[in-house]
Amino acid sequence: MVEQQLFSHAYFGPVQYFAHLSRGNGFIERHGNYSRQSYRNRCVIAGANEPLTLSVPVEKGRSHHIPDKDVKIAYHTNWQKQHWRSIVSAYNASPFFQYYRDEVYPFFITKTTFLFDLNMAITRLMMELTGIEGEISFTGEYLSPAGSNIVDLRELIHPKRPASRWDPSFLPIPYKQVFDQRHGFIPNLSILDLLFNKGPEAVLVLEQSVDRELKGERGKVKGERGKVKGERGKVKGLKIKNL
Repeated sequence: MVEQQLFSHAYFGPVQYFAHLSRGNGFIERHGNYSRQSYRNRCVIAGANEPLTLSVPVEKGRSHHIPDKDVKIAYHTNWQKQHWRSIVSAYNASPFFQYYRDEVYPFFITKTTFLFDLNMAITRLMMELTGIEGEISFTGEYLSPAGSNIVDLRELIHPKRPASRWDPSFLPIPYKQVFDQRHGFIPNLSILDLLFNKGPEAVLVLEQSVDRELKGERGKVKGERGKVKGERGKVKGLKIKNL
């Protein structure tokens, strides 16, 4: 049986996030303190010239210790329009963008008060569209993983913690991307990248990206690892642009 996995909430989280969700037995932390510069309010997509970070602005509180569930989205700028334009520009030529665009677009015209609520709606839809089965469970209070049988992914899946170093159970599977002829394969982008490029096959990529060594595919993993390293070499010099 898969150990309990503990996640933070995420804005169109990376492939790594949904690969772990595909294993099941996951809980989303509702009562931890909000952390800036995390996947809670940002995602990374493949821009034409470089990876592009899309960030959701949040209202500033009086204290840095704001529970995740209480963080409010700021609408003083039209960030929704900017994000959607960037997504269309990045994925309009992808194989499945036209198929899924009407499912995703409402998030960019509807104003949701709380970031947590927006991210949960996004995560549920992404699970449905990618074929991940199961329900999302939530913590009733802040959970400390110390001494417990919990895989704590809350701060492990983080923009500043490369999956290749911090999460050995995750190995990104290369797939065809819109701009791969320019940049090579860019691993662990937003789930949007996988969805728009692979469509119904997205779930296969997710399931093969975690714990494959436990399924007797150690040799295959080694082969893919060499391939991924080669592709990473192509994108080593890329900078990530923030929007």
